[in-house]
Amino acid sequence: MLTTENINHLLGIKESYQASDKLMSILFDKAKREKLFLEFLKLETDVSYDWFHIYFQDEHADRRKHMQDFTPNELSDVVSKLTGESHNTLDIAAGTGGMTIRKWWEDCLREGPFVYFPSNHLYQCEELSDRAIPFLLFNLLIRGMNATVVHGDVLSREVKQVYFIQNEHNDHLLFSSLNVFPHNETICNEFNVHKWLEVEMNHIESSEMPDHLNFEEEQS
Repeated sequence: MLTTENINHLLGIKESYQASDKLMSILFDKAKREKLFLEFLKLETDVSYDWFHIYFQDEHADRRKHMQDFTPNELSDVVSKLTGESHNTLDIAAGTGGMTIRKWWEDCLREGPFVYFPSNHLYQCEELSDRAIPFLLFNLLIRGMNATVVHGDVLSREVKQVYFIQNEHNDHLLFSSLNVFPHNETICNEFNVHKWLEVEMNHIESSEMPDHLNFEEEQS
């Protein structure tokens, strides 16, 4: 079971307020990140739910100022079933990703382990909270999803970064790679970014087009 105490231990911190910054620094080091993933999976193998739901809500959510409360799994299950077989979903105010995880899990169950391919799905998330973003990225990466994450205000479209989570091997049993999109005109148009609030980050792990996306080779 994942508790506040063992989550803090895995992250190497003494106080929970340190978690977001420490986790973000680990995520940008692929070797350390995937080692951490394996350590988490030793304690919890059920990936059908958001491991950080209670941890984040109790330790990090700003209920007084931003009225942050997370969507219960039961409601997330209803929404995931209402979206049906949609292969492209958008989660506004995604928090740490609980609703997206339940949608992903519903997709996995419906298609089955031998038919589900990450390349057939794109999960799009948008979230304002600096504290929530590291946990959201963690949740998408460890589950091998293909996803985009807009870190910014969904109304004003003032954005800090846009992340691209990619399962390069198209294998749901493998972890995804972490990439940060450049702050160029194409990305602004694609994600309706009106203003960048942070300097551009230079972090690309998916340097080549995966074989399963090499359409020219498939057609030849």
